[in-house]
Amino acid sequence: MTVSERKLWCHLRNRKYKNLKFLRQHPIIYGCVNGNAQFFVADFYCDELKLVLELDGSIHETQRAYDANRDQIMHELGLHVLRLKNEETGDMERIYNKLNEYCIG
Repeated sequence: MTVSERKLWCHLRNRKYKNLKFLRQHPIIYGCVNGNAQFFVADFYCDELKLVLELDGSIHETQRAYDANRDQIMHELGLHVLRLKNEETGDMERIYNKLNEYCIG
């Protein structure tokens, strides 16, 4: 995990946020080819909310099409994706507000 992921994990693990169970580095399986699962690994996943949290660093500026494709696949699987920037982990109140908006909306 990156520094930002570790920081966010400290606030999500052990049902610290609204008693919801978050998993870290969770595989999202979206297909199978020749008996091999096609998947990618989500930074954080909450099955109760069908929510994937992705922390994006500077590398994501150059791979927008790749991220958009992943988001589309997850949407087709009935999952919602909330993308956060690494820098946002310095303001957990802001992250909680974004999570609260998702939970209410």
